[in-house]
Amino acid sequence: MKFPLAHPSLEPYRRYEQPPSTGDGFTAHFLGTSSVLLRDANTAVLCDGFVTRPSLPRVAFGRIAPDRDLVTRAMRRLGVDTLDAVFCAHSHYDHALDAPVWAELTGADLLGSPSTAQIGRGHGLPEPSLRVVSDAEVLSYGDFRLTFLESVHSPGDRFPGTVDAPLVPPARASAWKTGTSYSIVVGHPRGRLVLHCSANWRPGVLNGRDADVVYLGIGVLGRQTSPFIDEYWNQVVRATGARRVVLMHWDDLFRGIGRPLRPMPYAMDDFPRAFREILARAEADEVEVVLPVPWQPADPFAGLG
Repeated sequence: MKFPLAHPSLEPYRRYEQPPSTGDGFTAHFLGTSSVLLRDANTAVLCDGFVTRPSLPRVAFGRIAPDRDLVTRAMRRLGVDTLDAVFCAHSHYDHALDAPVWAELTGADLLGSPSTAQIGRGHGLPEPSLRVVSDAEVLSYGDFRLTFLESVHSPGDRFPGTVDAPLVPPARASAWKTGTSYSIVVGHPRGRLVLHCSANWRPGVLNGRDADVVYLGIGVLGRQTSPFIDEYWNQVVRATGARRVVLMHWDDLFRGIGRPLRPMPYAMDDFPRAFREILARAEADEVEVVLPVPWQPADPFAGLG
């Protein structure tokens, strides 16, 4: 029996954990939810960078703001002094709350939708550092080529709409509205990967966008029907021809980043079912599934040839 407030254990899935990187070349650091730091010897780019992770009561009943100290501690732990770009998959607080702080502290550009730009303005970022991207636009930073493809938020979007004025925290979590959702294709001489943070799709948007690896968001996927999951797999993984899937946006986003990650409670999602459904399709297509280990450097392309 599944108790609604219980959290599934990660123990049955430890054998799928991504091994640490053994080199100092291209590395990825997973920070929980859909936050991923990608860097090579010369350049570093960050997806979302959500580390404040306010508690459920505060999100539900209070006002939230980025925690500058937590971002600073995360930078220190990662050995980050500068970033070239911080980009947001969409503008909900669990993606965009801390992004302006990372951009301010590292001198990075903040990339995303007009809503993300308004969040940056509310933080006081200078206009030249705010880059509003358009569908299929490609931006280059060092050897990284970032292609932003408009996508769709996962089912049950709690805060739809756009942020139409500078968002000055503290504010209610609902102020961080979706804006535009993106699937981001990251090209690099080392390989190609896709950061697909929300468990939904815009039909055909990834057709012809070949990739070696997909970072696949599975938040609320455990509550969807099998036909929905079939089409999600087809539209994202099969469409790109990826040989490895790295699962993300499965962890309890209300739990502090200093504590071990755990899946969301059954009342909000069903991580074991989502994992089983993805694994069955992956095994049929000979695609490797891995579970990223927070903070640990990993080579997304290791062993793919």
